[in-house]
Amino acid sequence: MSRILVIKLGALGDFVQAFGAFASIRAAFPDARITLLTTPPFEEFAKAAPWFDDVTTDQRPSLKHPIALLRLSRTLHGFDRIFDLQTSGRSKTYFRLAGKPRNWSGISSGCCHPHANPSRNDMHTLARLDDQLRAAGVPPLPRTIPDWLRGHGPKIQGRYVVLVPGAAPHRPQKRWPVTRFAEVAHTLFSRGITPIIAGSATETPLAEQLRSLCPQAIDLTGKTSLIELAGVLDRAEQVIGNDTGPMHLAAAMDRPIIALFSVDSDPRLTAPLALTPGKTTILDVPDLALLPASRIEALLPA
Repeated sequence: MSRILVIKLGALGDFVQAFGAFASIRAAFPDARITLLTTPPFEEFAKAAPWFDDVTTDQRPSLKHPIALLRLSRTLHGFDRIFDLQTSGRSKTYFRLAGKPRNWSGISSGCCHPHANPSRNDMHTLARLDDQLRAAGVPPLPRTIPDWLRGHGPKIQGRYVVLVPGAAPHRPQKRWPVTRFAEVAHTLFSRGITPIIAGSATETPLAEQLRSLCPQAIDLTGKTSLIELAGVLDRAEQVIGNDTGPMHLAAAMDRPIIALFSVDSDPRLTAPLALTPGKTTILDVPDLALLPASRIEALLPA
């Protein structure tokens, strides 16, 4: 039995956008033992997925820490084929730590299946991953809704729309003002639709601020696992949020989404894309602070 290693460390949006690549590798090597190398936040998520036989975690040790690097090097050895789907500056170095093995797909200098497309940095993540697989001789499969993520999480009665007010805290320009999210929440409630606030525990302060302005909103930040969050998103009428991980999860579940972008990120490269045409709305403005709530309210369910 051949052994395959897939490297995908994160973040959430990048991990979710690799679902199609994971499925394609499994389909191409149905009898192989496939191991995923990821980071601790995605371990439980990955173990529930149908594509991997084993999941191991990368603690991302400092490249100047010899003992930790030795442990990582041992983790990278013993595979017949390795797919580096992270293709970051860090994961490029893993090629050397693995002993420069044959059958490495990635962007590491000297690897046998390089993703050498000169336009790779100008491609949307989904297209780039498909292109990398083709370069490695793996046919990319069409995207499908991950059924293994359906049915989980708290069951919310009635109609609801999920709001995702967070984004990377070190990139504040990616965040639409929480006061505007509150305006949208009020409009939803007036239409008989419950506003649900989703995100990690680090975004709970944003949820608390939003609920101080719209107490009818329900705060789920930090209260669901990624698997449970996927189930909540799957049952939502719509998902509205910044350029952040849960929006990609909503897109993977093929929900109608409204994704908000500023000059701080490029939707041509990173936009969450639902599977069904017409379900994705991208509002791309130079400064999210100037985007009025009325632009989103015009797109809400009646």
